[in-house]
Amino acid sequence: MKKELADLRKKNLEQLNAELMSVRESQFGLRIKHKTGQLNETSELKKSRRKIAMIKTLINEVKLKDKE
Repeated sequence: MKKELADLRKKNLEQLNAELMSVRESQFGLRIKHKTGQLNETSELKKSRRKIAMIKTLINEVKLKDKE
C-alpha cells in the first residue's frame, strides 16, 4: 500500500481524477459480480473502497496546496 501511495503522489490532479474514475468503474464491476455470486475475492471490495478514499484524500491535498 505504501508503494501505491508513493506512485499516486507523483501524479497531477488530472491523472488522479482519471485514476479515481477507473477505480470507481472497477468497483462497480466488483459490486455487480458480488451480487450475482461470481466474486470469489470479496476482499477486493474493501481494497477498492480504500483506494478510492486514498485518491480522494490526495486530490484534496493537491487542491489545498494550490490554494496557498
